Amino acid sequence: MQIIPAKTPEFVKTIFPNFVWNIHTDKKELYLTFDDGPTPEITEWVLQSLKKFNAKATFFCIGNNIEKHSEVFLNIISDGHSIGNHTYNHLKGWKHKTKIYYKDVLKAEKVIQKFEAANSIPLFRPPYGKFKNKQSKKLLERGYRIILWDTLSYDWDSSVNEDTCYNNVVTAAKEGSIIVFHDSLKASRNLKYVLPKILHYYSEQGYVFKAL
Repeated sequence: MQIIPAKTPEFVKTIFPNFVWNIHTDKKELYLTFDDGPTPEITEWVLQSLKKFNAKATFFCIGNNIEKHSEVFLNIISDGHSIGNHTYNHLKGWKHKTKIYYKDVLKAEKVIQKFEAANSIPLFRPPYGKFKNKQSKKLLERGYRIILWDTLSYDWDSSVNEDTCYNNVVTAAKEGSIIVFHDSLKASRNLKYVLPKILHYYSEQGYVFKAL
């Protein structure tokens, strides 16, 4: 499963109704999500940026990165943000057997639980938005809430400039939108330009940023 447009088409949501694409609400609420961290150089900057606007978010963390940068991970938790599982080794589901993929998710799960950071209902996002039906079925059976998105910033794509990245968000996001960013070095150029502007733009319109 690969979502290409900045705004996820409605028909895609209906094909995969067991996944969370957005939060159904008429309130001015947005759900920022950050994939691929924690990354010391970037995640700490994200946390400070969110704090300026009293914004909460959800961080889909790679297990291996949590172990390497545990202090940054603990800062995410202490700031009151939600944590999601993003596998241990950032695996692309389509390229791995279900048994291997599931084992990798469980490895990340143990790391998250080690820091007592697990949500009452665990959250999962597949790296690259790609996994097999069998893989998603096993995760749903384990009790995971699988979080996709309805707004994709493309912050990681070097061919996307800062203004396009910004426009990807403001032209697609609305009440209850789940927006994808990445707290990674690869995305840092676009992220550092776009995130403060998004926080300011929507705050001025009376929106609040909530964690899943």
